[in-house]
Amino acid sequence: MMVDLRGRQLMQTVTQPSENTKGNLMVPTDLKREGVAQISESLNVLLADVFALYLKAKSFHWHISGPHFRDYHLLLDEQAAQIFAMSDDIAERTRKIGGITRRSISDISRHQRLRDNNDASLSTTDMLAELCSDNKQLTGFLRQTHEVASGNDDVATASLIENWIDESERRTWFLSAALAES
Repeated sequence: MMVDLRGRQLMQTVTQPSENTKGNLMVPTDLKREGVAQISESLNVLLADVFALYLKAKSFHWHISGPHFRDYHLLLDEQAAQIFAMSDDIAERTRKIGGITRRSISDISRHQRLRDNNDASLSTTDMLAELCSDNKQLTGFLRQTHEVASGNDDVATASLIENWIDESERRTWFLSAALAES
């Protein structure tokens, strides 16, 4: 049994190794096992949405055109990079508390809530509007995950999410402003 600096017992939250969990580390945490499961599940669904939004932002970045091409191309590239950076933080936070993360594109596609768009004939306005809407939805998903983390006394995850909410709101604001000029 492990003890923290204040003498509190730290719980081992990762289950015994099985076929599906071989190679996972036992991660000591003071979070309850049920809390880790809830937080990990919420983070994993969020991870699927973040990857879906990253791929969409990158695709629209590649395919955008028109009079403001350079500005929009650079804006979407910047936003895609910011979204992609979230993915590593989400996955690593899940692992830090003893959870398991997504492992493949097919796993992501089964769990994402944001919809893909394969339409090759979207206008610039359509692309910006869809990304604006998706970022607004992501903000809501971030708030839901924040509630799960906060409800399980996971201040570290909640703190990360607060920054991601601010970033998502900023992306929504920028896209909304770009739509007003197009």
